[in-house]
This record gives sequence, C-alpha cells and structure tokens, in this order.
Amino acid sequence: QVRLVESGGGLVQAGGSLRLSCAASGIAVLTSNMGWFRQTPGKQRELVASVSAGEDTKYGYSVKGRFLIFRDIGQNTVYLQMNSLTPEDTATYFCNANLGGSSGTYWGEGTLVTVSS
Repeated sequence: QVRLVESGGGLVQAGGSLRLSCAASGIAVLTSNMGWFRQTPGKQRELVASVSAGEDTKYGYSVKGRFLIFRDIGQNTVYLQMNSLTPEDTATYFCNANLGGSSGTYWGEGTLVTVSS
C-alpha cells in the first residue's frame, strides 16, 4: 500500500524559508516520479516541482530559483526547500507519486503553508 505523508507546513513571514517533507511508504522515491503540487481555494492544483526517476527536475514558473526539490534515499523522503517565500506562495501543498501507466498516481493529504506579509 502506497502512503505519502507530508509535514513541515506552517506560518512564516514573507522572505522566510520552509522545508516540506514527504515521507513515502510502499514505494521507493528514488525510482518513482515524485512531485509537489499546491492548491488554494477555488483554484486548480498546480505543479510546484517534480523530480523523475531519471533525476529530471521541473519547476513551476513562479518558484524557479526559489524552491528546490530533492530526495533522501535513506529516509525514503522527498523534500521541498522553499526560500524567499511570498504571500502568493500561501497554499496547501500536496506530495504526489506518479508511478506511470496502470501503476497509478498517489497523493498525500497535504500540508498548509501560510506566508504573512
């Protein structure tokens, strides 16, 4: 059974940093396509960052240069380091594992990030 558990969200002032964690079980983050998405009320969920099994990374336009996605193989965890946060980064952040084809896509329950001005 695949399970993704996010943590690390909270309240931070603009300009500050947070690191989100996504602890995975039932899959190996090293060989899975992993991503972080975010969503605010009334809006579609959007890609923040992703890392493929082949180590290719992608970032949403608004977070390029500020956010970093990386994996810890030993902890089987995917992290999202968020720097220079702005109020526009306020959202619920979701961890995603896309195993491809019929293997399915999995989501965590989300962690709320609030950036105050």
